[in-house]
Amino acid sequence: MPRLTRTDPARRSGRTWRADLRRSLFLFNEFRYEQPDPARFYTALAQDSAAHVGEYADLMGATLLDVGGGPGYFRDAFREAGATYFSLDSDVGELAGAGHIGEGTVIGSGMDLPFRDGAVDVCYSSNVLEHVPDPWRMASEMVRVTRPGGLTFISYTTWYGPWGGHETSPWHFLGGRRARRRYTKKMGHEPKNKYGESLFAVTVADGLRWAREQDIADVVHLIPRYNPWWSRWLLRVPLVREVVTWNLVLVLRKK
Repeated sequence: MPRLTRTDPARRSGRTWRADLRRSLFLFNEFRYEQPDPARFYTALAQDSAAHVGEYADLMGATLLDVGGGPGYFRDAFREAGATYFSLDSDVGELAGAGHIGEGTVIGSGMDLPFRDGAVDVCYSSNVLEHVPDPWRMASEMVRVTRPGGLTFISYTTWYGPWGGHETSPWHFLGGRRARRRYTKKMGHEPKNKYGESLFAVTVADGLRWAREQDIADVVHLIPRYNPWWSRWLLRVPLVREVVTWNLVLVLRKK
């Protein structure tokens, strides 16, 4: 794994965000509401994310681009933290989920960001990488538009984790296409996240490999997003890390 470039934030003093067991249990409890009450779940996740990103970058006055921002839960959380927020999404339907499309929103592709090099202080993405056919092109694009010294924060759902197949889980363990067919037969309609079209298998190993091989940013942290900090050693264990890591975070600082 790449060498880390700064102290683990969970060990710093005077912090407001803590990757402890209590936080993990809270987020897993809120996850139960992702389907029946998405506003509840995504508001909690957005607030946690803003605090998490704030451990690495001063958000007050920072220009932040959220790639795949969605209906606006993350916009509200990052603006409350003091950031000047912009978002990019390819799906107008997703953006309108909160009843309107917020200002500062750009329609475009995460794999070909319509922004100049070094345009933003922070480039952020939550649970989008697994929905694009070329995820590491998107990751590289995110680093490209981050200014030198700025932060790139990428989080994605890992394929072999319990929620890798999204609403088709846990049948994705038997294959994404089989899980998609089973869901369609049972529910009478296609899943929202269609394997091979809008959902792709992105593994923990894929993320670690990209982080190791790219040379445009320093790796700050590689983190299982929802797990307590003391479980991070599991990222060093092949196969095991794929199952226990629901979501992997890549934190990078642009050279």
